Amino acid sequence: MPIELDPTMHPDNAPLAWLLGSWAGAGVVGYPTMESRNFGQEVEVTHDGRPFLHWSSSTWLLDEQGGKEELFATETGFWCPQPDGEVELLLAHPTGVVEMYYGRTEQAKVEVATDSIVRSPRSRDYSAAQRLYGYVGGNLMWVMDMAAEGYEMQSYMSAELKRV
Repeated sequence: MPIELDPTMHPDNAPLAWLLGSWAGAGVVGYPTMESRNFGQEVEVTHDGRPFLHWSSSTWLLDEQGGKEELFATETGFWCPQPDGEVELLLAHPTGVVEMYYGRTEQAKVEVATDSIVRSPRSRDYSAAQRLYGYVGGNLMWVMDMAAEGYEMQSYMSAELKRV
């Protein structure tokens, strides 16, 4: 599915233009500290003409019928693409965590890993993460691996979102 570039978008954002828009879908979350569960997700990616994209995401745990059960996670932040194909992702969470990811973008794909994590005294033990996002068949697909609570880096979340 071709992507049309918004003429008001800053040219540095072009490698991530496929992220723009509203997305919704479902995925799976699981970690040694929790039972594997299905979740729903809504993502909004916008721009205001400056050289970054604004990212806002909310996820809910789903009941067995697929209905929203409880809010699981919320994050907001900024994708900052660089002219050489590198990208920075800054995310803030209301749980007292701020993450700075660094990585590269390729055609319809971006892969980032945490460069630093700042945690408040009330946040859980969390030391590293990796995320991979891709535009596949018109959908936004992503996976996240995490090292937390004394466990090594391992699969944590994944989802497939459709443009809404």
